[in-house]
Amino acid sequence: MPETAAVLAYFDTLATGYAPYKGGAWCYEDGLLYGGLAALHRATGQGHWLDHLRARVAAQIGVDGALAGYQITEFNIDNLLSGRALLYLAEATGEARYLDVARGLARQFDWHPRTRSGVFWHKLRYPWQIWLDGLYMAHPFRIGLAQLDGDEAAIDDSLAQIAAALTATRDPVSGLYRHAYDEARLQPWCDPSSGLSASLWSRALGWLAMALVDVAALVGPERFAPLSGATTELLSRIAAARGPDGRWYQVFDMPDLPGNYLEGSASAMFAYAQQRGRDLGLHMGEADWVGDLLTVVLQPGADGALHMVDVCEVAGLGWFDTVFRDGSPAYYLTERRVSDEIKGVGPLMMATAARIAAQP
Repeated sequence: MPETAAVLAYFDTLATGYAPYKGGAWCYEDGLLYGGLAALHRATGQGHWLDHLRARVAAQIGVDGALAGYQITEFNIDNLLSGRALLYLAEATGEARYLDVARGLARQFDWHPRTRSGVFWHKLRYPWQIWLDGLYMAHPFRIGLAQLDGDEAAIDDSLAQIAAALTATRDPVSGLYRHAYDEARLQPWCDPSSGLSASLWSRALGWLAMALVDVAALVGPERFAPLSGATTELLSRIAAARGPDGRWYQVFDMPDLPGNYLEGSASAMFAYAQQRGRDLGLHMGEADWVGDLLTVVLQPGADGALHMVDVCEVAGLGWFDTVFRDGSPAYYLTERRVSDEIKGVGPLMMATAARIAAQP
């Protein structure tokens, strides 16, 4: 694998030149960079990671505490992820203003629409839908803030929502979890009987795995116990599906599907979840998940610098511009593959930090 110093230099260079994903508006993509910076600061104690984080977040907070481009009435669960950066900045700097902004953002939880099973809709424009992505976007932030505020009811509700989402999205054949579920059975991408989307997309499972281990770390083993069995099973199934070079396939359970490829972002998420799961006693094994991944996912480019390769740029369900995303295995292979995409690099930063933190 590349030397740790070279890997950290790659992350530092990317953070220095990073262009905000949506022109500076508050969004989950930038939140993945923030999560990586916070994790590296905690693991290494090096102040420049915190400096990057403070500067990036400061640019998105107005003098009145408003977040750039954020509209609560969109009820977009993705927009809540970056709240975790506010909690970390409050912890690391002691500045209460970050908590004030975090509490303002968390008002969305009070009004966010829910399915009849009690789970937050993915977005207002995605009614009655549960997406695995949303579990990671919402609940670690909600639980972290609730712990600071002594809101036990919010913690209990988040744990109950995660359990309900696992039930709703579970594939009855494989026992794994589909990308999304439509409670109303109205979306053309869902099975009209089960409400499930058609495939096991690796990055969706990656969001889920990261959500579970992060929540486990927050609430502790006793409170997490009702979810620990499902988490251990998921991590074990993920470990067994790893591809020949240490990465995982874009379509998780179809390695022989023509055109299927070993994808970077889900692999970083899985490596992070495996490392954290082992640290938390949720999964055993001696593999150096993160080290093995760094060897293949970071490759020198024509410029001589390291680049994170083979990252699915974006994927989803339903209409996007003029394209209908039907959730089929073939669909997930049509999305563009890119390098140095933050949905891959952010989780890789977190995975690397987790590996550093676990070293004696």
